[in-house]
Amino acid sequence: QVQLVESGGGLVQPGGNLSLSCAASGTIFSLDVMAWARQAPGKQRELIAQHDKRGTTTYADSVKGRFTISRDTAKHTVSLQMNSLKPEDTAVYYCYAFETYIQQEFWGRGTPVTVSS
Repeated sequence: QVQLVESGGGLVQPGGNLSLSCAASGTIFSLDVMAWARQAPGKQRELIAQHDKRGTTTYADSVKGRFTISRDTAKHTVSLQMNSLKPEDTAVYYCYAFETYIQQEFWGRGTPVTVSS
């Protein structure tokens, strides 16, 4: 089993910046993908940024150019730098990982981000 723990959420004003971090622990053989998703009130969870172990990153259009995902493969951590935050970025942000060896995905419990003045 893999445990994912997020940190760094909170309240930020529109236009502000915030950084999220996620640390994976447990029985880890190979995390092919680590990613961030978010779920706004009344909406479905959406994947917004992912980083595979080869270094390829992809972003949802809604965050492209404002958010940056980074990963330390050796330490099993992934971060999300969020800049120029908007009220519509308000959501619970979840860390995601896919363990290649056992072909299983894992989710963190989420950390709330509120963008409001």
